[in-house]
Amino acid sequence: MVTWKGFCLTVLLAGGLTSVASAQTPQTADQTQPQAGATAAPVTTVDQAIDRIIAREHEEIATIRRFNPVIETYIQDMKPDKDMGAVPVKDHYFLGQADLSKGVVDNSMLNGKKGKLQAFNPIAHLGDMFSSSYIPDGFLQMIYIDTNGFDRQHYQFDYVHREFLGEVRCVVFDVTPLPKSGKGRFKGRIWAEDQGYAIVRFNGVYTPVAGINGFNLHFDSWRLNVQPGLWLPAYIFSQESDLKDFMGNHVRFKSQTRLWGYNLKNVGRQEEFSELTIESPNAIQDQAASTDRSPIEAQREWQHQAEINVVDRLQRTGLVAPPGEVDKVLETVVNNIEVTNNLDIQPDVRCRVMLTGTLEMFSIGHTIVLSRGLIDVLPDEASLATMLAQELADIILTKPSTDQWGFNDTTTVTATEALGHFSFKDSPAQIQQDSQKAVELLKNSPYKDKLASAGLFLKQLDADSKTLPVLINPHLGNRIYLADQLISSAPNLEPAKLDQIAALPIGARLKLDPWSDHVELLKAKALPLLSAREKMPFEITPFMPYLTRYQKPGSGISAEPTKADLAKKDMQQPQQQPQQQ
Repeated sequence: MVTWKGFCLTVLLAGGLTSVASAQTPQTADQTQPQAGATAAPVTTVDQAIDRIIAREHEEIATIRRFNPVIETYIQDMKPDKDMGAVPVKDHYFLGQADLSKGVVDNSMLNGKKGKLQAFNPIAHLGDMFSSSYIPDGFLQMIYIDTNGFDRQHYQFDYVHREFLGEVRCVVFDVTPLPKSGKGRFKGRIWAEDQGYAIVRFNGVYTPVAGINGFNLHFDSWRLNVQPGLWLPAYIFSQESDLKDFMGNHVRFKSQTRLWGYNLKNVGRQEEFSELTIESPNAIQDQAASTDRSPIEAQREWQHQAEINVVDRLQRTGLVAPPGEVDKVLETVVNNIEVTNNLDIQPDVRCRVMLTGTLEMFSIGHTIVLSRGLIDVLPDEASLATMLAQELADIILTKPSTDQWGFNDTTTVTATEALGHFSFKDSPAQIQQDSQKAVELLKNSPYKDKLASAGLFLKQLDADSKTLPVLINPHLGNRIYLADQLISSAPNLEPAKLDQIAALPIGARLKLDPWSDHVELLKAKALPLLSAREKMPFEITPFMPYLTRYQKPGSGISAEPTKADLAKKDMQQPQQQPQQQ
């Protein structure tokens, strides 16, 4: 029997730089044009590196403004805790589609309202931690260093060192606004890859503060190499441990911002004529032997077409990932449940991943959809099987018809309209009925002796439901049902016990390609916990992606040197170290 073995607990510049950087040298954007590709002159001085970084960043800003990615920001307000350091007390969630061609505009997918940017300030008004009003556009602004004045006339650049971020070798500079350079300038550190000199990470804050009630928040922003020579914003972590407003109120929070859906306009076009796929649930038969369809067959085919219409539209709006390896893993667990319960469901049950971070799940026809956020925090395979069994039971039992989605025009909506247009929520009575059936399926499954861990996950979810209501609030599907039978069989929650992992931190399972929207399982190694503080169930943690240069899918070969190649070259060719100003 196949099980999900991966679902275990896991919690140089080219040549020497010889001159000193001078921030006072007049230099305009026109004088720092990008020198890309093989024709670019080799960089041998700090001054040349700065010029290339400035020019490339101007080019990067223009490139980024061509896209309209999906942007998701999840925020947790924190409070000090004597045992755990800091714990969440409230959460906030924003989901929208950016319109970067018009500046920093985040069109909400949740309520249809646009955010309002207030001078780089992500917080509009602060009374206390329970009444903070966050502005999503303020977090979107963090994809840029400075859209108006990133040059020597406004900044001082101080070379720090070289550093690898994953496989990508970078040059690192500290960046400081010059006196009287204006508001909204960036102060912090930048990492630029040492081949095209694109900035791939920047960590700091906008200065000065925005008014008497305003706050500029510290943030760590990352870009990924999604296509040859193309680095796009993907992750932003922001945190403040003890901000105070003019009235002395404290603001403590952590946030994660993710961007994806950069290539939504081309969804379905790339493989349209290069790959033949069969959507029909029935095997292709010789036309000479074909027969007319009975009314029951016609009804099933219509409902299956409705299912395809909906899933396809959710993928085209950036809400559901394309088919991939994670789907197959989920389907393996479903198959384990089906086989041991002697189920023969036709057409076959398929699984897909919803790309949002809230915890939710639903089924449409014979397709089970689990959110990325839910998969991320599940501690083990038995907990995953419990979620899938709930929706498998929903497929088996009678549920409302999906006939209306069989008409193609009913699913033709934009990204900002999708969440308001579709709903796959079941009634409370249906959810309870499904849960009873799910427990029955699980007791006959390979997971029957491991259901205590699933009950422990549900206990942790119940314990955090009051402080994190936004995280567990579904937008398309159903909340996680707290099955009494599973909770009662679970051990007591013991936060101080290191070997009891009830739930994982956010982002612990999957990584998302912001260009293609494919999701993959993280390949992070398991680390022993040093203290109970590191358990962090359902909590936000910083982003530390392992950067790589773009590789053509399926090739397994990068056009760029690897970290090992560069390290070997450095050993063979001594480099002259730059002087630091």
